[in-house]
Amino acid sequence: MTNLRSIIIMLVLVLGVVSLFSDAYAHSMFNSAEEFLGGYRVQVATLPEFPQIGEKSQILFRVGDSSFNEVDHFTMGVRFFYNDQQVDAINPELHKGGHYNVDYVWKKPGNHIVKVDLYDMDGNPGILTYTFNMSTQSPFGYIFIIAITVGAISLGVVVAYIYLPKILRFKIKS
Repeated sequence: MTNLRSIIIMLVLVLGVVSLFSDAYAHSMFNSAEEFLGGYRVQVATLPEFPQIGEKSQILFRVGDSSFNEVDHFTMGVRFFYNDQQVDAINPELHKGGHYNVDYVWKKPGNHIVKVDLYDMDGNPGILTYTFNMSTQSPFGYIFIIAITVGAISLGVVVAYIYLPKILRFKIKS
């Protein structure tokens, strides 16, 4: 009994100390990416993570400089490609601040190429084009989620099968 209690106390202490000295990172969404080009960083993400076909979703854009500071204003256009064919575009517009959100309805399932064009950054003429892969929900998304769930449940059953009899036997003897 004392041995089990000592192990549990040590485990709690070790986990507590490790959590004090380690960095914590938020979950990065599946349909999110960032790219550095020309001294600027563009980040994109979709909300929800897996957009549904024919339903409104949001595309979130963030533009920053190489020091990870958001830019004050930028002119940006967006082009959407599917099977190497341009299927949609958002005309270039001036945006204040480093964030830009747009509602978008995805029309086809699968992988899309999204090209983000920044125009005349810092007064330098020209276009910086950032390329991102974005996916819509497909049957494989459901299969992935189900596979993760089944794996977690299986692990729980195996761990319970191995350790539960030992714990019950230990309590009966005490």
